[in-house]
Amino acid sequence: MSFGGPQWPQEPQQPGQQPYGQQPAQQQYGQGYGRQQPGNQYGQQAGPFPGATADGTPDWGALADASAAGRRRKRWLLIGGGALAALVVGAIVATAVVKSNKTDDTAKNGTVTPTGSAAPSDSPTPGPTFSSVAPPPPPNPKDFISDEKKDKAPLSAEGLFPGKKLTMNGRAYSKGATSSTTDCASVGEAGLGAVLKKNGCDRVIRATYVQDGVALTVGVAVFPNEAAALKAKNQATGGIAPLAGAGVKDFCRATVCLRRANSIGRYAYFTQAGFLDGKKVTKSDQAVFRASDDLGTFAFNQIYARGKSQAAAAAGAPGQ
Repeated sequence: MSFGGPQWPQEPQQPGQQPYGQQPAQQQYGQGYGRQQPGNQYGQQAGPFPGATADGTPDWGALADASAAGRRRKRWLLIGGGALAALVVGAIVATAVVKSNKTDDTAKNGTVTPTGSAAPSDSPTPGPTFSSVAPPPPPNPKDFISDEKKDKAPLSAEGLFPGKKLTMNGRAYSKGATSSTTDCASVGEAGLGAVLKKNGCDRVIRATYVQDGVALTVGVAVFPNEAAALKAKNQATGGIAPLAGAGVKDFCRATVCLRRANSIGRYAYFTQAGFLDGKKVTKSDQAVFRASDDLGTFAFNQIYARGKSQAAAAAGAPGQ
Protein backbone atom coordinates (compact mmCIF):
# COMPACT_ATOMS: atom_id res chain seq x y z
CA MET A 1 0.00 0.00 0.00
CA SER A 2 1.20 3.53 -0.69
CA PHE A 3 1.38 6.39 1.78
CA GLY A 4 -0.74 8.74 -0.26
CA GLY A 5 1.66 11.57 0.61
CA PRO A 6 2.98 14.28 -1.74
CA GLN A 7 4.32 13.19 -5.12
CA TRP A 8 7.13 14.53 -7.22
CA PRO A 9 6.06 17.29 -8.64
CA GLN A 10 1.29 33.90 -19.15
CA GLU A 11 -6.79 76.02 -40.69
CA PRO A 12 -10.27 77.08 -41.97
CA GLN A 13 -11.08 80.72 -42.69
CA GLN A 14 -13.19 82.71 -40.22
CA PRO A 15 -16.05 85.03 -41.35
CA GLY A 16 -14.60 88.33 -42.62
CA GLN A 17 -11.09 86.89 -42.72
CA GLN A 18 -9.04 87.74 -45.81
CA PRO A 19 -7.74 84.82 -47.84
CA TYR A 20 -4.18 83.78 -47.01
CA GLY A 21 -1.62 86.12 -48.70
CA GLN A 22 -4.12 88.86 -49.51
CA GLN A 23 -4.28 92.21 -47.67
CA PRO A 24 -7.19 94.69 -47.50
CA ALA A 25 -7.19 97.31 -50.21
CA GLN A 26 -5.14 100.38 -49.32
CA GLN A 27 -5.34 104.02 -50.39
CA GLN A 28 -3.00 104.52 -53.30
CA TYR A 29 -0.14 106.93 -52.87
CA GLY A 30 -0.35 110.21 -54.90
CA GLN A 31 -4.10 109.98 -55.44
CA GLY A 32 -5.57 113.49 -56.21
CA TYR A 33 -2.30 115.11 -57.25
CA GLY A 34 -2.42 116.96 -60.69
CA ARG A 35 -6.17 116.35 -61.22
CA GLN A 36 -7.65 118.50 -64.05
CA GLN A 37 -10.79 120.55 -63.55
CA PRO A 38 -13.78 119.95 -65.84
CA GLY A 39 -13.65 121.95 -69.02
CA ASN A 40 -9.99 122.73 -68.44
CA GLN A 41 -8.38 119.94 -70.37
CA TYR A 42 -5.13 120.27 -72.30
CA GLY A 43 -5.63 122.37 -75.43
CA GLN A 44 -9.05 123.61 -74.28
CA GLN A 45 -9.65 126.95 -72.65
CA ALA A 46 -12.84 128.17 -71.02
CA GLY A 47 -11.60 131.73 -71.10
CA PRO A 48 -8.33 133.56 -71.19
CA PHE A 49 -5.44 131.22 -70.48
CA PRO A 50 -3.94 131.40 -67.01
CA GLY A 51 -1.72 134.38 -66.43
CA ALA A 52 -3.31 136.53 -69.16
CA THR A 53 -4.17 140.11 -68.47
CA ALA A 54 -7.54 141.64 -69.25
CA ASP A 55 -6.36 142.78 -72.66
CA GLY A 56 -4.98 139.30 -73.51
CA THR A 57 -1.43 140.29 -72.99
CA PRO A 58 0.55 137.55 -71.18
CA ASP A 59 1.29 138.25 -67.53
CA TRP A 60 4.79 136.96 -67.51
CA GLY A 61 5.14 137.19 -63.70
CA ALA A 62 2.08 135.04 -63.13
CA LEU A 63 3.27 132.53 -65.72
CA ALA A 64 6.62 132.30 -63.97
CA ASP A 65 4.90 131.68 -60.62
CA ALA A 66 2.68 128.96 -62.14
CA SER A 67 5.68 127.24 -63.75
CA ALA A 68 7.55 127.25 -60.42
CA ALA A 69 4.51 125.78 -58.63
CA GLY A 70 4.26 123.02 -61.24
CA ARG A 71 7.91 122.14 -60.81
CA ARG A 72 7.42 121.92 -57.04
CA ARG A 73 4.44 119.57 -57.45
CA LYS A 74 6.41 117.36 -59.81
CA ARG A 75 9.33 117.24 -57.40
CA TRP A 76 7.03 116.15 -54.51
CA LEU A 77 5.49 113.48 -56.71
CA LEU A 78 8.94 112.16 -57.53
CA ILE A 79 9.97 112.23 -53.85
CA GLY A 80 6.77 110.40 -52.77
CA GLY A 81 7.15 107.80 -55.50
CA GLY A 82 10.83 107.30 -54.64
CA ALA A 83 10.01 106.82 -50.95
CA LEU A 84 7.41 104.17 -51.82
CA ALA A 85 9.83 102.42 -54.12
CA ALA A 86 12.50 102.53 -51.40
CA LEU A 87 10.09 100.92 -48.90
CA VAL A 88 9.19 98.14 -51.33
CA VAL A 89 12.82 97.46 -52.25
CA GLY A 90 13.82 97.51 -48.55
CA ALA A 91 11.15 94.95 -47.67
CA ILE A 92 12.26 92.67 -50.51
CA VAL A 93 15.91 92.93 -49.50
CA ALA A 94 15.12 92.26 -45.82
CA THR A 95 13.11 89.15 -46.73
CA ALA A 96 15.93 87.89 -48.92
CA VAL A 97 18.49 88.45 -46.15
CA VAL A 98 16.38 86.54 -43.59
CA LYS A 99 15.92 83.64 -45.98
CA SER A 100 19.61 83.63 -46.88
CA ASN A 101 20.70 83.64 -43.23
CA LYS A 102 18.27 80.83 -42.35
CA THR A 103 19.45 78.71 -45.24
CA ASP A 104 23.10 79.31 -44.39
CA ASP A 105 22.56 78.52 -40.70
CA THR A 106 20.74 75.30 -41.49
CA ALA A 107 23.44 74.19 -43.93
CA LYS A 108 26.18 75.12 -41.49
CA ASN A 109 24.73 73.92 -38.21
CA GLY A 110 22.35 71.20 -39.29
CA THR A 111 18.75 70.84 -38.16
CA VAL A 112 17.76 73.29 -35.44
CA THR A 113 17.01 71.51 -32.18
CA PRO A 114 13.66 72.57 -30.68
CA THR A 115 13.87 74.44 -27.38
CA GLY A 116 13.77 72.08 -24.41
CA SER A 117 14.90 68.97 -26.31
CA ALA A 118 18.25 67.33 -25.96
CA ALA A 119 20.87 68.24 -28.56
CA PRO A 120 21.94 65.36 -30.76
CA SER A 121 25.18 63.72 -29.72
CA ASP A 122 28.03 62.87 -32.06
CA SER A 123 28.16 59.38 -30.58
CA PRO A 124 24.78 58.01 -29.37
CA THR A 125 24.68 56.47 -25.90
CA PRO A 126 24.73 52.68 -26.26
CA GLY A 127 21.72 50.80 -24.90
CA PRO A 128 21.95 47.96 -22.41
CA THR A 129 23.37 44.72 -23.68
CA PHE A 130 22.29 41.26 -22.65
CA SER A 131 24.13 38.00 -22.85
CA SER A 132 22.78 35.58 -25.41
CA VAL A 133 23.84 32.69 -23.20
CA ALA A 134 21.08 31.56 -20.83
CA PRO A 135 22.15 30.91 -17.23
CA PRO A 136 22.26 27.27 -16.20
CA PRO A 137 19.12 25.99 -14.49
CA PRO A 138 19.29 25.59 -10.69
CA PRO A 139 20.23 22.13 -9.45
CA ASN A 140 17.37 19.70 -9.01
CA PRO A 141 17.07 18.53 -5.37
CA LYS A 142 15.98 15.08 -6.53
CA ASP A 143 19.30 14.64 -8.35
CA PHE A 144 21.14 14.81 -5.02
CA ILE A 145 19.04 12.17 -3.29
CA SER A 146 18.94 9.78 -6.24
CA ASP A 147 22.62 8.78 -6.42
CA GLU A 148 25.05 8.04 -3.59
CA LYS A 149 27.84 9.81 -5.55
CA LYS A 150 26.06 13.15 -5.07
CA ASP A 151 24.21 12.50 -1.82
CA LYS A 152 27.05 13.32 0.59
CA ALA A 153 25.24 15.11 3.42
CA PRO A 154 25.52 13.51 6.90
CA LEU A 155 22.82 10.94 7.59
CA SER A 156 21.68 9.88 11.06
CA ALA A 157 18.59 8.96 13.06
CA GLU A 158 18.60 12.35 14.81
CA GLY A 159 19.05 14.12 11.48
CA LEU A 160 16.03 12.41 9.90
CA PHE A 161 13.88 12.39 13.05
CA PRO A 162 14.93 15.38 15.20
CA GLY A 163 13.53 16.44 18.56
CA LYS A 164 11.23 14.65 20.95
CA LYS A 165 7.94 15.49 19.26
CA LEU A 166 6.53 16.34 15.85
CA THR A 167 3.25 17.83 14.73
CA MET A 168 1.57 16.97 11.44
CA ASN A 169 -1.81 18.33 10.34
CA GLY A 170 -2.46 19.60 13.86
CA ARG A 171 -1.75 16.24 15.48
CA ALA A 172 1.14 15.93 17.95
CA TYR A 173 3.23 12.77 18.18
CA SER A 174 5.74 11.86 20.89
CA LYS A 175 8.95 10.21 19.78
CA GLY A 176 10.09 6.95 21.32
CA ALA A 177 13.20 4.94 20.43
CA THR A 178 15.41 5.37 17.34
CA SER A 179 17.98 3.11 15.72
CA SER A 180 20.37 2.92 12.76
CA THR A 181 21.85 -0.28 11.36
CA THR A 182 23.69 -1.52 8.29
CA ASP A 183 22.21 -5.00 8.82
CA CYS A 184 19.14 -4.29 6.73
CA ALA A 185 17.88 -7.88 6.77
CA SER A 186 17.56 -7.83 10.57
CA VAL A 187 14.92 -5.08 10.64
CA GLY A 188 12.47 -6.58 8.15
CA GLU A 189 9.60 -8.93 8.94
CA ALA A 190 7.88 -11.57 6.82
CA GLY A 191 10.26 -11.35 3.89
CA LEU A 192 11.02 -7.60 3.85
CA GLY A 193 14.55 -8.17 5.21
CA ALA A 194 15.41 -10.38 2.22
CA VAL A 195 14.04 -7.81 -0.25
CA LEU A 196 16.15 -5.05 1.30
CA LYS A 197 19.30 -7.14 1.20
CA LYS A 198 18.72 -8.34 -2.37
CA ASN A 199 18.44 -4.78 -3.71
CA GLY A 200 21.66 -3.57 -2.07
CA CYS A 201 20.35 -1.84 1.05
CA ASP A 202 23.16 0.03 2.82
CA ARG A 203 21.38 1.11 6.00
CA VAL A 204 18.01 1.30 7.73
CA ILE A 205 17.15 4.12 10.13
CA ARG A 206 14.04 3.72 12.34
CA ALA A 207 12.02 5.82 14.78
CA THR A 208 8.83 5.11 16.76
CA TYR A 209 6.07 7.63 17.54
CA VAL A 210 2.92 7.37 19.66
CA GLN A 211 -0.34 9.35 19.79
CA ASP A 212 -3.56 8.54 21.66
CA GLY A 213 -2.94 4.79 22.01
CA VAL A 214 -1.59 4.34 18.49
CA ALA A 215 2.06 3.39 17.97
CA LEU A 216 3.94 3.53 14.68
CA THR A 217 7.46 2.71 13.53
CA VAL A 218 8.84 4.38 10.39
CA GLY A 219 11.94 2.92 8.74
CA VAL A 220 14.04 4.57 5.99
CA ALA A 221 16.16 2.19 3.92
CA VAL A 222 19.08 3.68 1.94
CA PHE A 223 20.17 2.25 -1.44
CA PRO A 224 22.97 3.10 -3.89
CA ASN A 225 20.59 4.62 -6.49
CA GLU A 226 16.98 5.37 -7.31
CA ALA A 227 16.41 2.23 -9.35
CA ALA A 228 17.33 -0.04 -6.43
CA ALA A 229 15.05 1.79 -4.02
CA LEU A 230 12.16 1.62 -6.50
CA LYS A 231 12.62 -2.14 -6.87
CA ALA A 232 12.62 -2.61 -3.12
CA LYS A 233 9.37 -0.70 -2.80
CA ASN A 234 7.68 -2.66 -5.59
CA GLN A 235 8.91 -6.01 -4.23
CA ALA A 236 8.14 -5.20 -0.60
CA THR A 237 6.41 -7.91 1.42
CA GLY A 238 5.89 -8.07 5.15
CA GLY A 239 6.86 -4.89 6.93
CA ILE A 240 9.40 -2.96 8.93
CA ALA A 241 9.99 -4.41 12.36
CA PRO A 242 8.32 -2.40 15.17
CA LEU A 243 10.83 -0.62 17.45
CA ALA A 244 10.00 -0.60 21.15
CA GLY A 245 11.84 1.26 23.91
CA ALA A 246 12.12 4.73 25.41
CA GLY A 247 8.78 4.29 27.18
CA VAL A 248 7.04 2.46 24.36
CA LYS A 249 6.25 -1.23 24.91
CA ASP A 250 6.05 -3.86 22.23
CA PHE A 251 3.26 -3.47 19.70
CA CYS A 252 2.12 -5.18 16.51
CA ARG A 253 3.05 -8.62 17.87
CA ALA A 254 0.73 -11.48 17.00
CA THR A 255 -1.97 -9.09 15.79
CA VAL A 256 -3.04 -7.23 12.65
CA CYS A 257 -1.32 -3.88 11.90
CA LEU A 258 -1.18 -1.47 8.97
CA ARG A 259 1.92 -1.78 6.78
CA ARG A 260 2.89 0.59 3.95
CA ALA A 261 5.85 1.19 1.59
CA ASN A 262 6.95 4.06 -0.68
CA SER A 263 10.16 5.54 -2.13
CA ILE A 264 11.79 8.77 -3.22
CA GLY A 265 15.18 9.00 -4.90
CA ARG A 266 17.49 6.34 -3.46
CA TYR A 267 15.40 6.03 -0.31
CA ALA A 268 12.57 3.56 0.36
CA TYR A 269 10.51 4.18 3.49
CA PHE A 270 8.15 1.88 5.34
CA THR A 271 5.65 2.20 8.20
CA GLN A 272 3.95 -0.26 10.53
CA ALA A 273 1.16 1.13 12.73
CA GLY A 274 -1.14 -0.46 15.32
CA PHE A 275 -2.67 -0.17 18.75
CA LEU A 276 -0.58 -0.29 21.90
CA ASP A 277 -3.14 -2.58 23.52
CA GLY A 278 -2.77 -5.19 20.78
CA LYS A 279 -6.18 -4.67 19.20
CA LYS A 280 -6.45 -5.66 15.56
CA VAL A 281 -6.51 -2.84 13.04
CA THR A 282 -9.49 -2.68 10.69
CA LYS A 283 -10.36 -0.42 7.76
CA SER A 284 -12.59 1.64 10.03
CA ASP A 285 -9.73 2.59 12.37
CA GLN A 286 -9.08 6.02 10.89
CA ALA A 287 -6.71 7.04 13.71
CA VAL A 288 -4.24 4.36 12.57
CA PHE A 289 -4.51 5.40 8.92
CA ARG A 290 -4.05 9.06 9.80
CA ALA A 291 -0.94 8.25 11.85
CA SER A 292 0.48 6.25 8.93
CA ASP A 293 -0.24 9.13 6.52
CA ASP A 294 1.33 11.70 8.86
CA LEU A 295 4.54 9.79 9.48
CA GLY A 296 4.91 8.73 5.86
CA THR A 297 4.55 12.39 4.77
CA PHE A 298 7.05 13.46 7.41
CA ALA A 299 9.61 10.93 6.16
CA PHE A 300 9.07 12.10 2.57
CA ASN A 301 9.58 15.75 3.61
CA GLN A 302 12.77 15.00 5.54
CA ILE A 303 14.35 13.10 2.65
CA TYR A 304 13.43 15.80 0.16
CA ALA A 305 14.83 18.45 2.50
CA ARG A 306 18.21 16.69 2.19
CA GLY A 307 18.06 17.19 -1.56
CA LYS A 308 17.06 20.85 -1.26
CA SER A 309 19.86 21.74 1.14
CA GLN A 310 22.51 20.03 -1.01
CA ALA A 311 21.15 21.64 -4.21
CA ALA A 312 21.23 25.07 -2.55
CA ALA A 313 24.82 24.54 -1.43
CA ALA A 314 25.83 23.46 -4.93
CA ALA A 315 24.12 26.50 -6.49
CA GLY A 316 26.13 28.84 -4.26
CA ALA A 317 29.44 27.06 -4.80
CA PRO A 318 32.07 28.62 -7.18
CA GLY A 319 31.67 27.45 -10.76
CA GLN A 320 27.96 26.73 -10.39
